[in-house]
Amino acid sequence: MLTRNCLSLLLWVLFDGGLLTPLQPQPQQTLATEPRENVIHLPGRRSHFQRVKRGWVWNQFFVLEEYMGSEPQYVGKLHSDLDKGEGTVKYTLSGDGAGTVFTIDETTGDIHAIKSLDREEKPFYTLRAQAVDIETRKPLEPESEFIIKVQDINDNEPKFLDGPYVASVPEMSPVGAYVLQVKATDADDPTYGNSARVVYSILQGQPYFSIDPKTGVIRTALPNMDREVKEQYQVLIQAKDMGGQLGGLAGTTIVNITLTDVNDNPPRFPKSIFHLKVPESSPIGSAIGRIRAVDPDFGQNAEIEYNIVPGDGGNLFDIVTDEDTQEGVIKLKKPLDFETKKAYTFKVEASNLHLDHRFHSAGPFKDTATVKISVLDVDEPPVFSKPLYTMEVYEDTPVGTIIGAVTAQDLDVGSSAVRYFIDWKSDGDSYFTIDGTEGTIATNELLDRESTAQYNFSIIASKVSNPLLTSKVNILINVLDVNEFPPEISVPYETAVCENAKPGQIIQIVGAADRDLSPAGQQFSFRLSPEAAIKPNFTVRDFRNNTAGIETRRNGYSRRQQELYFLPVVIEDSSYPVQSSTNTMTIRVCRCDSDGTILSCNVEAIFLPVGLSTGALIAILLCIIILLAIVVLYVALRRQKKKDTLMTSKEDIRDNVIHYDDEGGGEEDTQAFDIGALRNPKVIEENKIRRDIKPDSLCLPRQRPPVEDNTDIRDFINQRLQENDVDPTAPPYDSLATYAYEGNGSVAESLSSIDSVTTEGDQDYDYLTDWGPRFKVLADMFGEEESYNPDKVT
Repeated sequence: MLTRNCLSLLLWVLFDGGLLTPLQPQPQQTLATEPRENVIHLPGRRSHFQRVKRGWVWNQFFVLEEYMGSEPQYVGKLHSDLDKGEGTVKYTLSGDGAGTVFTIDETTGDIHAIKSLDREEKPFYTLRAQAVDIETRKPLEPESEFIIKVQDINDNEPKFLDGPYVASVPEMSPVGAYVLQVKATDADDPTYGNSARVVYSILQGQPYFSIDPKTGVIRTALPNMDREVKEQYQVLIQAKDMGGQLGGLAGTTIVNITLTDVNDNPPRFPKSIFHLKVPESSPIGSAIGRIRAVDPDFGQNAEIEYNIVPGDGGNLFDIVTDEDTQEGVIKLKKPLDFETKKAYTFKVEASNLHLDHRFHSAGPFKDTATVKISVLDVDEPPVFSKPLYTMEVYEDTPVGTIIGAVTAQDLDVGSSAVRYFIDWKSDGDSYFTIDGTEGTIATNELLDRESTAQYNFSIIASKVSNPLLTSKVNILINVLDVNEFPPEISVPYETAVCENAKPGQIIQIVGAADRDLSPAGQQFSFRLSPEAAIKPNFTVRDFRNNTAGIETRRNGYSRRQQELYFLPVVIEDSSYPVQSSTNTMTIRVCRCDSDGTILSCNVEAIFLPVGLSTGALIAILLCIIILLAIVVLYVALRRQKKKDTLMTSKEDIRDNVIHYDDEGGGEEDTQAFDIGALRNPKVIEENKIRRDIKPDSLCLPRQRPPVEDNTDIRDFINQRLQENDVDPTAPPYDSLATYAYEGNGSVAESLSSIDSVTTEGDQDYDYLTDWGPRFKVLADMFGEEESYNPDKVT
């Protein structure tokens, strides 16, 4: 009782302040009181100076999940200290599930759950309570918050979310070897009771495996489990809540456990002796038989290596492992001959490649077997005495001459005669023949080394007793050379000599070539022909190294006297029989400089000036043609320029006058162009001189007094003319000022011959010369007309 009072006092001190003080004892709470009902006290507002003592209990309610009663489940009661039981207080409820899951009696404050709740779906609800005055609708208490927890019941069985499981453990593992850990999940509340307390057990799989009831770790329970005896195990695991007690819910899962292989078995031959039969005609490298040792292990633990034990047959045979079947494949290393040896015996050893040291005590992981090979006799084709026959024959050898022979024998026990013939596919031209019985080879046509120096064909030998058994051998015949061609001068056949050459000067070194196959050390000799040795201009000096030099014999040569010299040179070889030939060298006389460099060898160059080549003359001629073309182009441009000056050009940007081929229409002509385009607003700028010329002095045109009649218009036009004539800032191009009135007030007088009162003689065009060279031609032209037509009336 003392403990309970102390705890109540402590909670009252901590939470005093007018908040909700729900009353809800937990089912297993030993410190709570045992009230008849769950009540939340809502204390009324009091003076800040007044302190009221009140009791404290837990601020939460509990409601049982999965409630199946016919009436709503009572949760608790709200009560305010200001509620005197007179019906003036109204209780309200808000928050999670208010109105839908939980309801409240507004007068009594009783709270009920109107739905069946599932703790696994929502474990608690947070709500807010308030007391309101019925008449004023004003709250009597500050809004307070409390919690309604859903009390768990054992309604969920344990589940293996990751099942079914697959695991493996090596065979021959000791007892207690770790296999796998399983885990079951229970959705019930683990903090309340034993609803979520799970215990594991094995329903199927004993006595091979065991499981820890608390952790779910599966381990081996028997020693030396052999994969070769049983490889797959299926274990049924159960998880039960309530600590495994009676009435608890249970769930199961399956664990498939596989024993992995270890190398605990050596290879073994199923028999001690293997008999093989091999034909003597088997080719080298061919597989002649297979043997196999059995290993019950799996994968790399069953990989076997085969070796031949040194002894009889070890040099003729070899054995390798077939990686797919792990068989030993015996191959032939050398050819077999039944007539030499008919049987071979040797031993083969099989051993594992990957050993496990844990099983060495069981003995060596290898086995040995004996292999006996019997050689079978085969009717074989004839065998030539050589793999290749090489023969030689001189060219021009008479037809029918025997140049060699081939030999083939039948090595079988019952020897048979052999026949020979030439393979027509390799000797289609039939240059040679062979004797079918003796195997002698003879020429069938005349041979020419310069045409074909070597012949290569095949000869086939067949047994008389079995013509289908044949063998083939290659024949190589080299044609030997006969000295039948004389040597000749190798290029060049033409050379040059300078006009200023000195006697004894070598102008060219020549060599010799022989179409014959010259033997090593053959020498060629050079000399002049007998007819050219009399008073020669050139001679031949033999250097004794298969070359010779052309040597001058005169002091200078002249192209005007003789341009070409022909020098006959005789060349002999040293073979038997000796062959010689006469070769003519062409020597051209050329003009050279002081260093001997050739400048010109043409006859036309004799008549050209000294130091001036043909290329230079061509360049001079081209320069003259270019100069003439420039002069003609300049004259044409001058004429065109003068013509454009004397006539009105429609393309000149300075002209801005509309030109017609017929007589003008007066004022109507001004409608053909924009008058505003003729006026430049910049011309009114002051102190701006012309841009095309820089006049030294301003020469104004002569002014004529205006005519009396039409004085108003004439005065206006005359004023405008004066302004344009005296303006030094006029544009740098000719412009036309139009005033829509034709008269004689301008400097040029009237443009019409009607009512003309002035003559061209009255005009003075000398001021045009001051406007620059562009107007000088215009001034001269008008001046000439004035001089020739002094009395002409305009």
